[in-house]
Amino acid sequence: MKRLAILAATGFGLGNSPVASGTVGTLLGIPIAVGLMMLGPLWHAVGAVILVLLAFPLCDVAEKEFGTKDDGRIVADEYLTFPLCMIGLPLVPWVLCVGFLTHRVLDIIKPPPARGWQRFTGGFGIVIDDVVSSLYALGLNLLLVHYVAPCVLNAW
Repeated sequence: MKRLAILAATGFGLGNSPVASGTVGTLLGIPIAVGLMMLGPLWHAVGAVILVLLAFPLCDVAEKEFGTKDDGRIVADEYLTFPLCMIGLPLVPWVLCVGFLTHRVLDIIKPPPARGWQRFTGGFGIVIDDVVSSLYALGLNLLLVHYVAPCVLNAW
């Protein structure tokens, strides 16, 4: 069971990427988000919350195993929080790309209070900053897709 948790926490090997493991690991979140988006906004939201709750113990087990706080190989916090920033958005390729970019940029920048939440140890400390960043990304994505994109497209 522990091996399975570590395998999932490392994104089934994607976390071992020598460069940008968080970005590479987030790729696993795309098919998960697509599957949830096909269920409709309510079930998407329910599924996203369940995935976030699953990320806490997975990341906790992996951090204890690796013995390093927020080890770079742990990417469950990235791919399991990605669906959160896609709730209520249309399932079209450009929206998935925008969602991926906003998720990664805001996870890297970690606007307040996300950065401060990293001080916590274990799975909670690994995941909670990504949850906050994903909620920021969700707000930005909703704004971009529902307000900015229509204005830009109508202007052409």
